[in-house]
Amino acid sequence: MESDLRSLLHRPLLSRRVPLDRENAAARISAYVYGNILILAALIPETISRSDSRTIAIVAGTAISTFVAHIFAEGVGKSVRSGAQLTAKERLAEVRDSVPVLSSAVVPIVVLATAYFGWLEPFTAQVIAEVAILIRIASMVFVITRLRGERPSGTTLLAAAVLAVVATGIVVLKVVLTH
Repeated sequence: MESDLRSLLHRPLLSRRVPLDRENAAARISAYVYGNILILAALIPETISRSDSRTIAIVAGTAISTFVAHIFAEGVGKSVRSGAQLTAKERLAEVRDSVPVLSSAVVPIVVLATAYFGWLEPFTAQVIAEVAILIRIASMVFVITRLRGERPSGTTLLAAAVLAVVATGIVVLKVVLTH
């Protein structure tokens, strides 16, 4: 069991030796995009000051609550699709496939912490964190291209830009409707 758990939790998304099957890769990509969109939606309406850790807490809280909700929702969906309760191994797989939701908060938290410690101006840190999220979202096109066994092209770059624009539109919609 120990080696199974270890291999389950430490499998890379992309590996030339042992690539993920399409279903697991799709689940992780979905979690990655979803997490990044929600983190960006948490960042946009915030204004941070040097002595304020509130935005960092909001980003961390968004990541953690979205991670838990994603595990729960995906587990329920998989249970309905299979017609049976999930095994412990399947539940662990849902946790692993949801980790990209948490990873979406790491860069923004680190960048926002630079403002908290006075290394960057708060506005600059927030803009860098937001741009980093947009770059992460756009970069998914390159991962998807690789999963398909294709080489990146000009179309890939255009698709990345379109994905970033669409994600921004979704974030704007969420911010407008919820804040």
